[in-house]
Amino acid sequence: MTGFTRRETLALSTTVVSGMLLAAPALAQGRAKVVIVGGGFGGAAVARTLTQIDPDIEVTLVTEAAAFTTCPFSNLVIAGELPIQSITFQYDALVAAGVRLVVGRATAIDPAARTVRMDDGTALSYDRLVLSPGIQMKYDAVPGYSKAMEEVMPHAWKAGPQTLLLRDQLAALPQGGTVLISVPNNPYRCPPGPYERASLMAHALSKTNPTAKIIILDAKDSFSKQSLFMQGWEALYPGMITYVPFSENGGILNVDGGQMSITTAFETFNGDVINFIPPQSAPHLALDAGLGGDGEWCAVDQATFESSFVPGVHVLGDAAIVGDMPKSGFSAAVQGGVCAHVLSAMLNGRAPERGTLLNTCYSLLSPGYGISIAGVYRVTEDGHLKSVEGAGGTSPIDATTEFRAKEADHARSWYSNLTTVLFG
Repeated sequence: MTGFTRRETLALSTTVVSGMLLAAPALAQGRAKVVIVGGGFGGAAVARTLTQIDPDIEVTLVTEAAAFTTCPFSNLVIAGELPIQSITFQYDALVAAGVRLVVGRATAIDPAARTVRMDDGTALSYDRLVLSPGIQMKYDAVPGYSKAMEEVMPHAWKAGPQTLLLRDQLAALPQGGTVLISVPNNPYRCPPGPYERASLMAHALSKTNPTAKIIILDAKDSFSKQSLFMQGWEALYPGMITYVPFSENGGILNVDGGQMSITTAFETFNGDVINFIPPQSAPHLALDAGLGGDGEWCAVDQATFESSFVPGVHVLGDAAIVGDMPKSGFSAAVQGGVCAHVLSAMLNGRAPERGTLLNTCYSLLSPGYGISIAGVYRVTEDGHLKSVEGAGGTSPIDATTEFRAKEADHARSWYSNLTTVLFG
């Protein structure tokens, strides 16, 4: 596997989840219960794969909503390029495949009793529990920001109503107005996401509000695919996007919803629209159950995704610490497929095998301009998921316009393939 080129990695990533569904092991007889909390990419991948490879396992998927709206491609909704319905998926195909769907909020985990408590008072019993719950916003991390403030300065980092609010604010931006985007320090969900968002906002504004400005206030000095983004901004939106790294802003001291301002150590910035993306952590459900230890993210055995602190509970996706793998939807889906095979092996008395994991992340700087990064990961002898040297990589910096257009087409195919495999 160490001989993967970037092109081979990208090609594999569009089919890797499908391949997980086809590799069915020989299973012992018996029935066990797996409860999955979280109906996003990770949870859906576990449910989908388990029903394919081990139909004797009873699979219950717990999700807070009857449909799932994806963060990938939500920036196109904010830019007015897609309706939100096009990134919203039902669970009918999973139910038809044999998954029991429970719509409600999981409120507590009892590892000793092996139950999950729901907000209606019922309890779901499990032999193995999988958590793929996404993220929790740390509303109190920055003075002036709060849960209520997200209605004034939306984060839109959980797709749904926040996505539509930011879309509508952007559409109503005064001529020549200013958009501020505040980006937290690592780790957070989808590292390149804020910069894709700035790009697609610029795309929308360049058509209707060409004198508008976008200012990115970053809590770090570098970011994923930075040279590619900056090259694209110069080519597509010269003078519209200003990037202010931590070394030039000194960190955010306060936000003020009434004044629509962000105060940093060096300067106060005012915006007509403020997209404030706060720091994040694993959700309270996981941390309250002890899955984070003394930290804010869930440590796991990176070969099996079983919690380092609570036996019988597996955590994957954004909430987990998974070595070099980024917090992305595709990462969660790949981890979910691997975790399903791990669960099947464990519940049938076999030792789980170690696999090679992939991640591909596309970013659109406009609907016709794409860039990408891909990685290959393997569990090392010391138990950490590490990048495979020489595999994966980013789009070439000297690519042609035609190449960028093909990357944008690949992004749409990648998204369509992934969501079709998981949600039918």
